[in-house]
Amino acid sequence: MGPVEEDASTVYLRPETAQGIFVNFNNVINSTRKKLPFGIAQIGKAFRNEITTGNFIFRTREFEMMEIEYFVMPGEDEAIHEQWIQNCLSWYSQIGLNSDNLRVRRHEDDELSHYAKATYDIEYNFPWGWGEIQGIANRTDYDLKSHMEISGEKLTYFDEPSGQHVIPYVIEPSFGVDRAVMALLVDAYCEEELTSASGKIETRVVLKLDPSIAPVKVAVLPLSRNEKLTPLAKSVFDTLRRSSLIGGHVQYDDAQSIGRRYRRQDEIGTPLCVTVDFDSLDDNQVTIRERDSMQQTRVGLNELESELAIKINI
Repeated sequence: MGPVEEDASTVYLRPETAQGIFVNFNNVINSTRKKLPFGIAQIGKAFRNEITTGNFIFRTREFEMMEIEYFVMPGEDEAIHEQWIQNCLSWYSQIGLNSDNLRVRRHEDDELSHYAKATYDIEYNFPWGWGEIQGIANRTDYDLKSHMEISGEKLTYFDEPSGQHVIPYVIEPSFGVDRAVMALLVDAYCEEELTSASGKIETRVVLKLDPSIAPVKVAVLPLSRNEKLTPLAKSVFDTLRRSSLIGGHVQYDDAQSIGRRYRRQDEIGTPLCVTVDFDSLDDNQVTIRERDSMQQTRVGLNELESELAIKINI
């Protein structure tokens, strides 16, 4: 990989995942009996011979791709292409990307790939400028036709209403997973200046991930490691860990001061913290602390699961 100085350095690796889908087109049609339109999705490694890599994980020689080959009737491709563009933009907004940092750019004729009728890139405004995180191409029937010509195998779809065999057109949303993750991290990262109780200016680092993609959704924090608090805190943790509403994305942390633990959870994007204190032993209530606003609410243990689910929109 990289600059090749001699034949011994040459390797052959796939630049996309798509071709494995096209060669299995008949297998999918025959085994699933799908009707057009339908899609086949795949995720996996792809490789590009980048001479110069850079911008952290934005431009690398090995990366993760998610690709969908969406097969449609010829003549319906342009409308479905536009629909996929809007669906993908909506998806990025749903997982937390600021729509102001997203734009759609159409490829000019001189930059279109040889297989494409039209291609649109969804770009994100990174710190260094706009960069592609996804391409959505109308590949027409180029790939299926090419495989038919070389292999001699018939890769067509029988359309019952017309009684004809057709070669489907293909709309291909191609996602760069690494780039999308990087965009999410850049978009969510915040630094806030706060004044401590002693009057000192401190910086709070917050990863404002959407709760739907936060790896830890709830952290259970006993006020201290006091032997009276630990059993109740562990009980709350076990209940939430098994909760179908929370989905098991719960962390228990009792190391260092409560303030430091709040900061740690802020930095990894945990939307909510549940604090068990000495009052909890008497009133069976705990404190829910919200990541973005730092607002704290007292809630009864019997209402905790449902209250957490509401706050993280599960």
